[in-house]
Amino acid sequence: MSLGLHEAHVTLDGRAILSDIDLTFQPGRFVGLVGPNGAGKTTLLRVLAGLITPNRGRVTLEARPLADMGREERARRIAALFQGAGVGWPMTVREIVALGRLPHRRAFASPTEVDDAAVARAMARTDILHLAARAEPTLSSGERMRALLARALAVEAPWLLVDEPVTALDPAHQIDAMALLRRTAQDGTGVVAVLHDLTLASRFCDRIVVLTGGRLLADDTPEEALTDVLLARAFGVTAERGWASDGSRYILPWARSGAQTEERDDVTITG
Repeated sequence: MSLGLHEAHVTLDGRAILSDIDLTFQPGRFVGLVGPNGAGKTTLLRVLAGLITPNRGRVTLEARPLADMGREERARRIAALFQGAGVGWPMTVREIVALGRLPHRRAFASPTEVDDAAVARAMARTDILHLAARAEPTLSSGERMRALLARALAVEAPWLLVDEPVTALDPAHQIDAMALLRRTAQDGTGVVAVLHDLTLASRFCDRIVVLTGGRLLADDTPEEALTDVLLARAFGVTAERGWASDGSRYILPWARSGAQTEERDDVTITG
């Protein structure tokens, strides 16, 4: 049931975006992809989704090459939400979410009761049932992001890939979205998310993958992947750490360390 990258190398416009990436993701885990701007995080996610073909290496799903699967099969198995995803024309929120069910039926076929139930579940999970009749142009950026996340959830695929899912959300909905992604993983879905908020990533993710300069720097638990040394190397920052009132640990990026370097050597720290 794994989703994997095997010695994946991606070059765009003559520049190496990803270099020899080996990663395997398992269902039931919430994995955060973190790293500085330009590290290759979104490209890696697009490779996993089958939207970019590596120049070298391969992607496998359940030990099968992803490239051998048809578009419809991939769409049923891997749901994806990327930054900048739009709707294209005025639709209600419910109609947007219902698009997530298209991989499950023939072209022009009417939605089934199963489809309607999946749409309702996705809207309830993202707290947008009250927005069902709203037209997309009237939504705030945060409401639009929640509607698009619901569309991805409505697929009810074994894998969910999301690019910066909390960027447009207010603090309360950021926490809600991260908790939802964690519950989704706990229910058996494999969740891989590009994240910039290291505090939320360390709190909710089971595993953190750190990229820098297109290479894998760390792949471990949040505690081991976001150490002071690695934060300085990847982001050039220091962090404050402590214990929250519920007994969980937290990390808070605090100041520049001046130690950031572009990571180009083949050093990967894994657990």
